[in-house]
Amino acid sequence: MDRIATVSRTTGETDITVTIDLDGSGSCDIQTGVGFFDHMLNALGRHSLCDLSVRAEGDTWVDDHHTVEDVGIVLGQAVAQALGDKRGIKRFSDATVPMDEALVLAAIDISGRGELYWDVPIEAQKVGNFDTELGHEFFAGFARDAGITLHVRKIAGQNAHHTLECAFKAVARALRAAVEFDPRNDGIPSTKGSL
Repeated sequence: MDRIATVSRTTGETDITVTIDLDGSGSCDIQTGVGFFDHMLNALGRHSLCDLSVRAEGDTWVDDHHTVEDVGIVLGQAVAQALGDKRGIKRFSDATVPMDEALVLAAIDISGRGELYWDVPIEAQKVGNFDTELGHEFFAGFARDAGITLHVRKIAGQNAHHTLECAFKAVARALRAAVEFDPRNDGIPSTKGSL
């Protein structure tokens, strides 16, 4: 069973197409027009072992907000579509990732109830030209549209680049484990019988 999805979304602010293969090797082809964000999405794909293609054109002459948030929305929709009925997945996972002085925990429940719980304080407002608050906006859109309960918490970190990269890598590692098939259970991993 292929767990691959392509989703496109066009608004007055962005034009985005995302393709994801949940059972890939971490191959990435990312072009959003936002350099630091491309770097983060590349980390997300490579460390989740999901093949990821993202093409985004947005109103970056305003700022990067619409592009980053809308890529989160479309990526979430693609993950939800690729998961199908979620039969046989592990569902729950967590990962703690270090990067130099930074340490971030991510925990995932592929619950069907999309919500982000973000506790990642970052003092710096920018990494290069990238607004650090956009990390929250990306993951909020992603979690909501993927139907994933997602907790992300900073345990340590002073460097904004390291902290954000840890967050993307921690979510990637948790996602990788949560979408994997459970060899002991090929049914829906819920007492309700559906997710």
